[in-house]
Amino acid sequence: MRLLIAILLPWLLFFTIGRPFAGIICLILQVTLIGWIPAALWAVYALSQYRTDEKIRRAVRGW
Repeated sequence: MRLLIAILLPWLLFFTIGRPFAGIICLILQVTLIGWIPAALWAVYALSQYRTDEKIRRAVRGW
């Protein structure tokens, strides 16, 4: 679901993963039609980093 949000509404993804400042910057970038593609790519990258961080947190808590 978050991947779909990252592609369609990149700025919203940043708010769902707890990065509101990046969300505002992404919204400004997304306002331009040309900026939509870089904003979507940035959001997908941020989502993958968020998932990696979550896996690391779960692994550390398991010890």
